[in-house]
Amino acid sequence: MAQAPRKSPEKHSGTHSGKHGYSDRTDALTKRLRRIEGQVRGIERMIEEDRYCIDVLTQISAVQAALDKVALGLLEDHAHHCVVGGPEKLKAERTTELMASVARLMRRG
Repeated sequence: MAQAPRKSPEKHSGTHSGKHGYSDRTDALTKRLRRIEGQVRGIERMIEEDRYCIDVLTQISAVQAALDKVALGLLEDHAHHCVVGGPEKLKAERTTELMASVARLMRRG
């Protein structure tokens, strides 16, 4: 069962405008996620059509790689914008939070 998204205890407002590090790339991220969504629907059709297992697994691997790329970009944005460029008093907390996110991503599988 999937976990509900965790709500951060403190509102992270960034450095200047209250935007997140990825705010300037929202359109590109949304477009990429829609493409991934289409890939997942394609995998569903492959299963319904009883396609060859290895072909399905290849497509699953491609979706995982695409999601990993999105996640790594978000981690990089967070590191630059919210940790390095964030308020000094929150750097330790946000670094711990960043590393916990990295650990969750690495435990996948």
